[in-house]
Amino acid sequence: MHIKSKKITALLAGVCLLTTGCGAVGQDAPNEIAVPVTTSDQESTVPVTTAVTFTATTVSTASGKSRKTTAASTTITTSVTSAARSQKPQASAGGGNTHTESSGYTSSGEGYTPSYSGEISSSGSEEESPAPAENQERPAAATTAVTTAVITTTTTTTTAVPHYSPDELIERMSLHEKVCQMFITSPEGLWGASTSAGSSAESAVKNYPISGVILFAWNMENRSQTTGMLDELQKYSFNACHAGMFTAVDEEGGFVARAAQKLGTTAFSNMAVYGESNDYNTAYNIGSTIGSDLSGIGFNLDFAPVADVNISPENELGSRIFSSDPNVVANMVSGVVSGLQDSGVCATLKHFPGLGAETGNTHNDSFVVIDRTMDQLREEEFIPFSAGIDAGADFVMVGHQITTGFGDDLPGDLSYTAVTEVLRDELGFEGIAITDAQQMNTIVNVYGAGDAAVRSVKAGIDIILMPNDLGEAVSAIENAVNSGDISEDRIDESLSRILSVKDSLGLL
Repeated sequence: MHIKSKKITALLAGVCLLTTGCGAVGQDAPNEIAVPVTTSDQESTVPVTTAVTFTATTVSTASGKSRKTTAASTTITTSVTSAARSQKPQASAGGGNTHTESSGYTSSGEGYTPSYSGEISSSGSEEESPAPAENQERPAAATTAVTTAVITTTTTTTTAVPHYSPDELIERMSLHEKVCQMFITSPEGLWGASTSAGSSAESAVKNYPISGVILFAWNMENRSQTTGMLDELQKYSFNACHAGMFTAVDEEGGFVARAAQKLGTTAFSNMAVYGESNDYNTAYNIGSTIGSDLSGIGFNLDFAPVADVNISPENELGSRIFSSDPNVVANMVSGVVSGLQDSGVCATLKHFPGLGAETGNTHNDSFVVIDRTMDQLREEEFIPFSAGIDAGADFVMVGHQITTGFGDDLPGDLSYTAVTEVLRDELGFEGIAITDAQQMNTIVNVYGAGDAAVRSVKAGIDIILMPNDLGEAVSAIENAVNSGDISEDRIDESLSRILSVKDSLGLL
């Protein structure tokens, strides 16, 4: 007995309606239906396979020198096998629905919003066809059983955020945006709050897209609050200027360790304790551990290690310094730098050209003068800084001390001799030169925020840390550029260094 062609066609139509859920395919969705049908007078099986595939791809590209591409692809495959004789159903080997999205920042008309990776899976179970009664009479080709119905839907969405090279981003930036990238300040110095980054922080970052923020112990309540705050600031920064922030902290170990004190990260003794062993591996492990701890919270910049040599017992640093032997300091500093940098956290050598021979305190005194000749500096203070530079430190922090050997009676961060002629030209540092906090008395008691900022840029500084008045400092540099006192090429020179390091951290 034969199955008539019309009956098979009707059966297939019904299956298609059942599996697709509709009676028509959208005109925009290409489809392919293949129905091989075999009939026979014998009692052999009659395979009937229907494969329905729908594929839809949507790609939207925004203008500009970027890669803003969103692609979505959906494939649905339905397979139905009919047999002339009932067979034992086989358990499904897999299948189901899988939806995967890439993580990162998603572009939109409003800027960038974070998207998170997620995977959702669902699977159905096959229901076995009821077995016919033992003595039921079945025509050879008159009974058709649907034995397998598998629907697999796969959706893959890939979203790439725009990526600009440092040069491309410099070209896109306004002068105001460029100048703002030359500052790092605290939450209090930007939007006023200490432990949250809400709408006021978003507005402040939009108006002043600074290079980064520094958190202190009072800004950290717990890990989730700190990480959430840093995540929000990164989002605001991307939205404002297509670049993320340096997120900084003073984490030297010992009694200068904000995260260890407030968030329970790994605690260490003061560095003088480890300097006694002069063991490079110990220093590397300190840097690596601190770097891993900080990176896990959301920090990418550590204002450490201390590269000063302990020359005067009256200096303000004391046991924060590894040793009085410049070669020991050099060895230990190199290890900490390598450990931090290998953990994805920028290391900072401080406090160039060296505070170890001071007898005052740059935090409290209006003037700190260190009487050292250039030969003395080369024989002691410069040795650890040179070693740290060779180890790959991304930052060098320049202090506010006046060093007589430079002959200009200026704080180091305002001195062209210190920053450009010695740090850059003699020691060969090509990374980011940053000031110590310019809220200290050695700056605010002598120079206004604007004057100090302009002098710092002229000296060769790339980033000014914590000016006493951010708005005044930014405006002063902009006015200096507009008047021709500072060239925009000089600003771009610092931006190139800043954005190159950010690019290496994945912040562009």
